[in-house]
Amino acid sequence: MADTTAFARLAEAVRAQVAKAVVGQDEAVSGLLIGLVTGGHVLLEGVPGTAKTLMARSLAFCLDASFKRIQFSPDLMPADVVGTSVYDAERHTFELRRGPVFANLVLADEVNRTPPKTQSALLEAMQEGQVTIDGTGHALPQPFMVVATQNPVEYEGTYPLPEAQLDRFQQKITLGYPDAAEEAEILRRHVSGLEMSDLAGFGMAAVASTTDVLAARASLADVTVDESVGGYVASIVRATREHPSVTLGASPRAGVSLLVASRAHALLAGRGFVTPDDVKSMTAQCLRHRVLLRAEVEIEGVGADSVLRDVLDSVSVPR
Repeated sequence: MADTTAFARLAEAVRAQVAKAVVGQDEAVSGLLIGLVTGGHVLLEGVPGTAKTLMARSLAFCLDASFKRIQFSPDLMPADVVGTSVYDAERHTFELRRGPVFANLVLADEVNRTPPKTQSALLEAMQEGQVTIDGTGHALPQPFMVVATQNPVEYEGTYPLPEAQLDRFQQKITLGYPDAAEEAEILRRHVSGLEMSDLAGFGMAAVASTTDVLAARASLADVTVDESVGGYVASIVRATREHPSVTLGASPRAGVSLLVASRAHALLAGRGFVTPDDVKSMTAQCLRHRVLLRAEVEIEGVGADSVLRDVLDSVSVPR
């Protein structure tokens, strides 16, 4: 049986280290941790300058995990992501040059600024944990997680992610501006001379390892899910398909993602069982990118989060 309290202490230690560099954004940091533990991928959406890149770098630093950043742009090619085989004239052989996707934590920065052909280069990696180069499969290091950042789709020069790729993300986390106290703290740190590129300068240290992450992942199976809680997840997913504002509801894969994320939420909170509150906490992050709203509803300013709140209000909570 897993020592859930140990994993809770570990998660809290990682959050405390990340907080030395990232002010606020606690929900996003917790979501990234859940993604790592479950093997899920996370899409961060927000305007520029809300610490998306710094958050991902800090998390990898605290876990002593390999980290690679890919700057997505209109001219980026699939081989720039996964790698390619290069002919060695001296040895008369082809040599594999691995792309930046070969890392524990891969930051796909501004993923919606590149055309769909290159966006799709991530699909196999995200779903299968491997990439195929010249017909040969190559396993990616474990744990493996893609953290993609995205500017709001109404910005010029962006390509909305296709539904098939959106569904590969376990969570979509939206980042807002900091509040007044948090913004003052950001400026205070800047005045004190702290450099965003120097994570060690923030006093950060690795407090866990990728081995700890894999141990937590292996312990997810020990977190009990009562039949009534499983039914609650299924009811939420089905209710998204029946909501009058929705043209395409959450898929069965979305339900699995919500259940797995809820399990990790319980584990990192130090509990060996999932509660309805765990499910509620993860519903928006796991489903907001998996429901397609009617065009007239979006024009009226209704968002996915509002619809999901309606769904949670309409579904009976198990006792």
